[in-house]
Amino acid sequence: MSPEDALAALQSEADPARAEELRRYHKADRVYLGLTNPQINSLAQDWRAALDVPGRVALADALWQSDIFEARLAAAKLLTQARLRPKDHAAWALIASWTADFDSWAIADHASMAAQKRLTADPSRLDEVETWIASDHLWTRRAALVSTLPWTKQNHPKPDELAARDRILGWAAALVPDHRWFIQKAIGTWLRELSKHDPDRSRAFIAAHGAAMKPFAVKEALRLLKKAAPQD
Repeated sequence: MSPEDALAALQSEADPARAEELRRYHKADRVYLGLTNPQINSLAQDWRAALDVPGRVALADALWQSDIFEARLAAAKLLTQARLRPKDHAAWALIASWTADFDSWAIADHASMAAQKRLTADPSRLDEVETWIASDHLWTRRAALVSTLPWTKQNHPKPDELAARDRILGWAAALVPDHRWFIQKAIGTWLRELSKHDPDRSRAFIAAHGAAMKPFAVKEALRLLKKAAPQD
């Protein structure tokens, strides 16, 4: 599967009317083809099945460089897989390199989903993700939290998982003074997801930092906890 063939497959399913809707919605200046997520998923699944890991990485790189909206989503989907054998180092390096290009939530979230798989495969990569917090780039900072959502989900975390959870909560605390909407939303979402499995840590974070957060982010963080609270 060459990049030219992959782009031709995406373009063959283009919907100009929907493409214009996507352009207005995402507000990022690039080519939109108007494909739906199921269409992109179907193509990416076929490409994954036809390529080995180096081939997937090479195709993902080329699709990303095209700067076509659907091609960037497909690039991320090519690498969103729990196991990439025999090695996934090149896949992780490529995903990490994409953060500087993030400029809309949809592309950032798809790439961050791919990053989640590579981080859970090798948690030592959290050392690199920690450096994203210091970036001046909004979307890189946000990706540090979106990419680490798996650490909100363990009901019975092992000691190293608990240490990683506390480490990432420290990153969230460092981001609290950044009042940009997407940063505050990411903090609130991380805490909301954590509250499903570790409500005490979510409450403790809000007790310590809630006064410095935007009210909507605090509300998001506590949303499930308030629903679960006993009624008088």
